[in-house]
Amino acid sequence: MEGVTVVDHPLVRHKLTLMRDRTRSTKGFRQLLNEIGMLLCYEVTRDLPTELIEVQTPIATMRAPVLAGKKLVFAPILRAGAGFLDAMLDLVPSARVAHIGLYRDPETLQAVEYYFKAPADVAERLVIVIDPMLATANSAIAAIDLLKQRGARDLRFVCLLAAPEGIHRLQAAHPEVRIWTAAIDEGLNEHSYIVPGLGDAGDRMYGTR
Repeated sequence: MEGVTVVDHPLVRHKLTLMRDRTRSTKGFRQLLNEIGMLLCYEVTRDLPTELIEVQTPIATMRAPVLAGKKLVFAPILRAGAGFLDAMLDLVPSARVAHIGLYRDPETLQAVEYYFKAPADVAERLVIVIDPMLATANSAIAAIDLLKQRGARDLRFVCLLAAPEGIHRLQAAHPEVRIWTAAIDEGLNEHSYIVPGLGDAGDRMYGTR
């Protein structure tokens, strides 16, 4: 799909298979989500701009690349998006963090906001929105709407699994936002869960129902 990058690295595919297993423990699921989060972060930041600076190695002086411009912002959609955050901050420890609290209304399936806080200068930074599942895309669309209202202009979306329906809806609402995912599954069931999927990522992360 245009505008969608499927990160099909063998390690990502292997870890995702382990996460799909319904017998995987809460601890194991959380650890695997953290590991895949780091690998996805590596891919979504592959084209960050760099500039050359002068450094003195133990042997000689040289010009070498460092990241250029404002530090980026990670924007996890709570609660499940927090499962990616620590791994991504390990890779980019100077990144800022926006928190977006949304829950899905069980009747309408619409995203309901309960918390939102972002850096004051979010308009000047690349914002990477993170959430393990892109199912109906209601939460993703609502999160990006909130960030745009705050002034964000350069946004990307990272998820673990995506349904074709969610991809189409997100692209219809925000066509300029590129998507990175570990896999695109078959579709949604009657309860709007991804099939075959891996269940509710938040519940499996935290041992809740």
